Amino acid sequence: MNCVFCGIVSGEIASNIIYQDDQVIAFPDIHPLAPKHILIIPRKHIARLEELGEGEQSLLGHLLWVGRQLAQAQGIDHSGYRLVINNGPDGGQLIPHLHLHLLGGRRLEDKLG
Repeated sequence: MNCVFCGIVSGEIASNIIYQDDQVIAFPDIHPLAPKHILIIPRKHIARLEELGEGEQSLLGHLLWVGRQLAQAQGIDHSGYRLVINNGPDGGQLIPHLHLHLLGGRRLEDKLG
């Protein structure tokens, strides 16, 4: 498998890890769309939401929880932030490894797309 996020999880690709636990890793996006743009990825390779197994619903909740915790740590919890999952090519997913974007630090557009 040639997945850049799996390379970050394994340590083969260097990244500025700002959070990690037994389920997820978080690091700044290399092409930020906001002053605070952090990616939160599962350690396990899951290409997209449709590949989540029956027993993996809690992983989605954990991704959101970590997003909330990182927003607080980054000081953007009171001003507001956005948590986004792009799913599949038409959904804007560029890397086929499930990931959550935490965006904040400025006023974000009020419309999608």
